[in-house]
Amino acid sequence: MSDTTFTPRVFSGIQPSGGLTLGNYLGAIKRFVSMQDEDYETVYCMVDLHAITVWQDPKALMHNTRELAAGFIASGISPDKSILINQSQVPEHAQLGWIFNCVARMGWMQRMTQFKDKAGKNAQNASLGLFGYPALMAADILVYHATHVPVGEDQKQHLELTRDIATKFNHDFGVDFFPITEPVIKGAATRVMSLRDGSKKMSKSDPSDASRINMTDAADTIAKKIRKAKTDPDALPSEAKGLEDRPEARNLVNIYAALADISVDQVLAEHGGAQFGTFKPALADLAVAKLSPISDEMARLMDDVTEIDKVLARGAEQAREITTPILKKTYEIVGMIGS
Repeated sequence: MSDTTFTPRVFSGIQPSGGLTLGNYLGAIKRFVSMQDEDYETVYCMVDLHAITVWQDPKALMHNTRELAAGFIASGISPDKSILINQSQVPEHAQLGWIFNCVARMGWMQRMTQFKDKAGKNAQNASLGLFGYPALMAADILVYHATHVPVGEDQKQHLELTRDIATKFNHDFGVDFFPITEPVIKGAATRVMSLRDGSKKMSKSDPSDASRINMTDAADTIAKKIRKAKTDPDALPSEAKGLEDRPEARNLVNIYAALADISVDQVLAEHGGAQFGTFKPALADLAVAKLSPISDEMARLMDDVTEIDKVLARGAEQAREITTPILKKTYEIVGMIGS
């Protein structure tokens, strides 16, 4: 195979299924913002086609898509630096997704642990889309020839599938056309845990609103939730090893480190020996300073959604300048159109 040089390009997306949390912000969006200032072209996506693998109320889906876009913009993703799209407005995603349905093997899809988790015991009643969506996720990435994808640990298996699909396509057709995309997993709080239970991931589906910080929460709500977060009776240790069997303490220290852009060791150098009665107010002040400007800007954007709709329409045009020739070349390679 030839050494094809691909433009360094980042693609990532979040489902607009409602309720952006601190976990989404620290685990994904904050990294999206920093990567747009590195040596990459960046494409960020509201993956609405993935959202409908389970039934969505149409009005809620439209609201959630706009709210997610507002969250991206308010967090610092600039439409002047990044391409911002909702997936369904760039038809090449779904078109390449079909080709990848024909490249991916049933055995590969059946190994996907997220399908087993989401479908549970009722797999026969799950939608075909829920089973097949990792192939569409591969298309989301590869229709841009994306070289890097910032992902959480829970999506790593899907990125491995993307690499398998790219490798098999290239091998089957004797080309070096799709890049073997690299995952980017970094940061102190790539996996943010519940404020009520440090062993569970922070989730918008948790019945307790106190378990999470929503990106739409007002400043006093953010502070109150952190003050009431579950902890243990011991003081903070002076080094990270001391957090190993203390999931709630570790979670709050991780959140502090991620919000302050410092390491866990730096947090503990500053706060080691402190009781939570001292540490929690410091974390609350930091969280309010970092997050309340985002929630304020999200509220402003959602007050008149025409600005959001314009950004997404322009993003779709920019995206199609990349995706149209890549899909056309894919069709040529497969033999569906003449070269």
